Amino acid sequence: MTAPANTLDGGWDRRLQRGAVLPDRSIDLHGHTLDGAHAALEAALADAIADEVRVLLVVTGKPPRGSETRRGLIRANIDNWLAHSRHRSLIAAIRNAHPRHGGTGALYLILRRRRGG
Repeated sequence: MTAPANTLDGGWDRRLQRGAVLPDRSIDLHGHTLDGAHAALEAALADAIADEVRVLLVVTGKPPRGSETRRGLIRANIDNWLAHSRHRSLIAAIRNAHPRHGGTGALYLILRRRRGG
């Protein structure tokens, strides 16, 4: 399986880096088990696609203070989950969130627009 495509133009990236893009919807995966977080992510992604959401903010959380790892378990697994998701072809890009939206503890999923009517 391949990871979701990276199809954003430079304007998108600049706006995301400045925090100028507001997420249309968000999901917070704090407190979930890995299986629960994976299921919740898939459900939120399916709902966002059905509702033609463009930017989904996924809050993964940060590892506990004093932890030896730099990323929490959910964050460490999310790239693989998205690469194997049945919705991967509808994800245009994945970017780290701006600090006002969670910084390193969150991601933006930019979803493709539907073509045609």
